[in-house]
Amino acid sequence: QVQLVESGGGLVQAGDSLRLSCAASGRTFSRNTMGWFRQAPGKEREFVAGVMWSGGVTDYADSVKGRFTISRDSAKNTVSLQMNSLKSEDTAVYYCAADTAVAYSRESNKYDYWGQGTQVTVSS
Repeated sequence: QVQLVESGGGLVQAGDSLRLSCAASGRTFSRNTMGWFRQAPGKEREFVAGVMWSGGVTDYADSVKGRFTISRDSAKNTVSLQMNSLKSEDTAVYYCAADTAVAYSRESNKYDYWGQGTQVTVSS
Protein backbone atom coordinates (compact mmCIF):
# COMPACT_ATOMS: atom_id res chain seq x y z
CA GLN A 1 0.00 0.00 0.00
CA VAL A 2 1.01 3.56 -0.69
CA GLN A 3 -0.51 6.43 1.26
CA LEU A 4 -0.70 9.86 -0.33
CA VAL A 5 -1.52 13.11 1.44
CA GLU A 6 -1.94 16.38 -0.47
CA SER A 7 -1.57 19.87 0.92
CA GLY A 8 -1.35 23.45 -0.31
CA GLY A 9 -4.76 24.12 -1.84
CA GLY A 10 -6.64 27.32 -1.26
CA LEU A 11 -8.41 30.36 -2.66
CA VAL A 12 -6.40 32.68 -4.91
CA GLN A 13 -7.05 35.30 -7.54
CA ALA A 14 -6.51 34.89 -11.25
CA GLY A 15 -2.84 35.37 -12.09
CA ASP A 16 -1.63 34.22 -8.69
CA SER A 17 0.53 31.20 -7.93
CA LEU A 18 -0.02 28.21 -5.68
CA ARG A 19 2.10 25.19 -4.80
CA LEU A 20 0.62 21.79 -4.05
CA SER A 21 2.56 19.08 -2.29
CA CYS A 22 1.97 15.35 -1.97
CA ALA A 23 3.68 13.25 0.68
CA ALA A 24 3.98 9.54 -0.02
CA SER A 25 4.46 6.81 2.58
CA GLY A 26 4.23 3.05 2.77
CA ARG A 27 5.46 0.86 -0.10
CA THR A 28 6.72 3.83 -2.06
CA PHE A 29 9.35 1.78 -3.85
CA SER A 30 6.55 0.18 -5.87
CA ARG A 31 5.43 3.35 -7.61
CA ASN A 32 6.91 4.22 -10.99
CA THR A 33 4.89 7.29 -11.87
CA MET A 34 3.38 10.07 -9.79
CA GLY A 35 0.68 12.23 -11.26
CA TRP A 36 -1.62 15.13 -10.51
CA PHE A 37 -5.21 15.03 -11.67
CA ARG A 38 -8.08 17.44 -11.13
CA GLN A 39 -11.83 17.31 -11.13
CA ALA A 40 -14.06 20.33 -11.52
CA PRO A 41 -17.75 20.26 -10.55
CA GLY A 42 -19.79 18.41 -13.15
CA LYS A 43 -16.72 17.31 -15.08
CA GLU A 44 -14.69 14.13 -15.31
CA ARG A 45 -11.35 13.78 -13.59
CA GLU A 46 -8.58 14.89 -15.94
CA PHE A 47 -4.84 14.48 -16.14
CA VAL A 48 -2.77 17.54 -15.24
CA ALA A 49 0.86 16.45 -14.97
CA GLY A 50 2.98 13.37 -14.42
CA VAL A 51 6.54 12.52 -13.48
CA MET A 52 8.37 9.23 -13.80
CA TRP A 53 10.06 8.61 -10.47
CA SER A 54 13.17 7.09 -12.03
CA GLY A 55 14.72 9.66 -14.29
CA GLY A 56 12.31 12.49 -13.55
CA VAL A 57 10.77 12.72 -17.02
CA THR A 58 7.74 15.01 -16.88
CA ASP A 59 4.55 15.31 -18.87
CA TYR A 60 1.85 17.98 -18.94
CA ALA A 61 -1.65 18.46 -20.23
CA ASP A 62 -1.78 21.12 -22.95
CA SER A 63 -4.03 23.27 -20.78
CA VAL A 64 -1.33 23.74 -18.13
CA LYS A 65 1.88 23.46 -20.16
CA GLY A 66 4.11 26.46 -19.53
CA ARG A 67 2.22 27.43 -16.36
CA PHE A 68 2.51 24.37 -14.12
CA THR A 69 5.64 22.49 -13.08
CA ILE A 70 5.72 19.06 -11.48
CA SER A 71 8.75 17.99 -9.49
CA ARG A 72 9.75 15.20 -7.17
CA ASP A 73 12.02 14.99 -4.15
CA SER A 74 13.26 11.45 -3.82
CA ALA A 75 14.83 12.05 -0.42
CA LYS A 76 11.59 13.36 1.06
CA ASN A 77 9.28 11.12 -0.98
CA THR A 78 7.25 14.10 -2.10
CA VAL A 79 5.91 15.36 -5.39
CA SER A 80 4.94 18.97 -5.92
CA LEU A 81 2.93 20.95 -8.43
CA GLN A 82 3.89 24.59 -8.84
CA MET A 83 1.00 26.43 -10.45
CA ASN A 84 1.61 29.88 -11.90
CA SER A 85 -0.63 32.28 -13.80
CA LEU A 86 -3.70 30.58 -12.44
CA LYS A 87 -6.98 30.95 -14.30
CA SER A 88 -10.56 30.54 -13.15
CA GLU A 89 -10.77 27.37 -15.24
CA ASP A 90 -8.08 25.83 -13.04
CA THR A 91 -10.61 25.69 -10.20
CA ALA A 92 -11.00 22.05 -9.17
CA VAL A 93 -10.17 19.46 -6.57
CA TYR A 94 -6.61 18.37 -7.23
CA TYR A 95 -5.56 14.77 -6.57
CA CYS A 96 -2.15 13.21 -6.25
CA ALA A 97 -1.88 9.65 -7.59
CA ALA A 98 0.68 6.88 -7.84
CA ASP A 99 0.98 4.26 -10.56
CA THR A 100 2.93 1.04 -10.01
CA ALA A 101 2.82 -0.07 -13.64
CA VAL A 102 5.98 0.00 -15.71
CA ALA A 103 4.28 1.65 -18.68
CA TYR A 104 3.58 5.35 -18.32
CA SER A 105 -0.03 6.44 -18.62
CA ARG A 106 -2.18 9.54 -18.37
CA GLU A 107 -5.28 7.44 -17.79
CA SER A 108 -6.65 7.85 -14.28
CA ASN A 109 -7.90 4.26 -14.18
CA LYS A 110 -4.30 3.07 -14.49
CA TYR A 111 -3.29 4.70 -11.22
CA ASP A 112 -3.38 2.50 -8.14
CA TYR A 113 -3.26 4.91 -5.24
CA TRP A 114 -4.93 8.26 -4.66
CA GLY A 115 -4.82 11.03 -2.12
CA GLN A 116 -7.92 12.59 -0.63
CA GLY A 117 -7.71 15.69 -2.80
CA THR A 118 -7.20 19.38 -2.10
CA GLN A 119 -9.43 22.21 -3.28
CA VAL A 120 -8.02 24.93 -5.50
CA THR A 121 -10.32 27.87 -6.19
CA VAL A 122 -9.28 30.68 -8.53
CA SER A 123 -11.44 33.79 -8.50
CA SER A 124 -11.53 36.02 -11.57
